[in-house]
Amino acid sequence: MPRSKKKSNRGNGGQHGAGQPFSDEDASIETLSHCSSYSDSVSVAEEAGESGEDSAQEDFQFKLKVIIDSTVDKSAKTRQGALDSLKTAMATKILYEFISDQRMTITDSIERSLKKGKGEEQRAAASLACLLCIQLGSGIESEEVFKALKPIFKTILSDASANIQARQACATSLGLCTLVAEDDILDVCGTMELFESLFTRSYSRADGSRPSVTPQTSQLHTNALLSWALLLTISSGSHIRTVLHKHLPKLPGLLESDDVNMRIAAGETIALLFELARDIEPDFDSDEMESLCEKLSALATDCNKHRAKNDKRKQRSVFRDVLKAVEEGDFQTEAIRFGTERMTIDSWMRKRTYDAFREFVGSGMNYHLQSNEFIRDVFQLGPPILIDSATLKAMKTSRLERHLYNAAAFKARTKARNKFRDKRVDVGEF
Repeated sequence: MPRSKKKSNRGNGGQHGAGQPFSDEDASIETLSHCSSYSDSVSVAEEAGESGEDSAQEDFQFKLKVIIDSTVDKSAKTRQGALDSLKTAMATKILYEFISDQRMTITDSIERSLKKGKGEEQRAAASLACLLCIQLGSGIESEEVFKALKPIFKTILSDASANIQARQACATSLGLCTLVAEDDILDVCGTMELFESLFTRSYSRADGSRPSVTPQTSQLHTNALLSWALLLTISSGSHIRTVLHKHLPKLPGLLESDDVNMRIAAGETIALLFELARDIEPDFDSDEMESLCEKLSALATDCNKHRAKNDKRKQRSVFRDVLKAVEEGDFQTEAIRFGTERMTIDSWMRKRTYDAFREFVGSGMNYHLQSNEFIRDVFQLGPPILIDSATLKAMKTSRLERHLYNAAAFKARTKARNKFRDKRVDVGEF
């Protein structure tokens, strides 16, 4: 994926009709055949007549407008519920035309909630800002939204007295919104410096001691580090050289954090930095290479009894990959399947970008990979592929065949295991 942002003219499809936007089940129903999510609800939408689709779409848009109106309700609980409902709708549907018409109203609601709301409401508003930018894509519309919200994000993030949940959410949202909507590279660097002012507070001191931070503050620093790493993927070569000189000697200190999320974020950021450095200088190595690899190897085989089993399992998996990246320049590729297509995550740059988008769209990521022109542009997938009814039917048939095959294989395995169990010797008791 190129490091420079690519502006694109948006031409995303229209809205998707559904029942209730408040539920995940209804959010998965597609009423526009050209933006299918290939779920069982597709067949329902196809069987419905054109008039039925129009009616469902109008009904859904009406409900969305009611939800938007609820974002300024007197009740904080109602406002938060409305913000979360909008997030669900935007994460699971392409709503470009509708969102484009309503973007200033939605932006005003986000701004009001960020300024006057409390923790959970601010968190929901910050996340909604990202989804709004994802829907609008990289262009003048998202730039206008971000121009209005960026000062508020930075104010909350810089205010030590602000709600910690709000600061955590703003750290994550500011990073992705900057990736999507920032048009000035100097402003990107300025935002990265703000993130640095946060996560460097978890760096080891000059005497080697580690600062004491609360778990919530550690999460804030982790979010800031991950957003900073995300913006590294669009940084220039000269900026990356500066970052390497300034931060690579100190980032390994974060590997000793008590917080597993910070350790993992630091490890993945180090792997990303090595990848970026070797793009510039193929023979790049750190001055502290041996010490760094020892730390990474210890984390990849961590047997510390004081750590939770799930944390150790997750950590070992990540750090095995990080160690390979640092020692060998290797990356464990991963294939993401969506519809009839497949995308390969084949670099730490691509992984950091994919993880950032997935954090906001969640289970809707595959749908956005299929239908969102902006996200497809980011991952160089080309225009959305239109799927006709015959192809969809063939896909469903192949899925049924796979299900039957898997069922038969499971039955065969069960028989084989039972046969093996029958041959075991019953030792009994002594």
